[in-house]
Amino acid sequence: MVKIKVINLDQVMRGKRRKFSAEYKAKVALAAIREHETLKELSARFEVSPIMISRWKKEFLENASQAFGGAKEPEKKEVDTEKLYAQIGLLKV
Repeated sequence: MVKIKVINLDQVMRGKRRKFSAEYKAKVALAAIREHETLKELSARFEVSPIMISRWKKEFLENASQAFGGAKEPEKKEVDTEKLYAQIGLLKV
């Protein structure tokens, strides 16, 4: 039995992966959130795979709060100063 590899001509013509702008991703994600069309219809309209649309939608929803509250502040870790002073003391000795 001979295996035949199917080649997508679009990928051959492009050569590399396509890169999308943040504005384009947001546009596609908003269309997916509205749910006026199925993922298959959105995929055909925007020429992006349904899996990619789902990822962009998920990422958009996870980061939507940043639009109103600004960027997240990194969590500050509590530092045990006594341990640090003890290590400094050992290093000096």
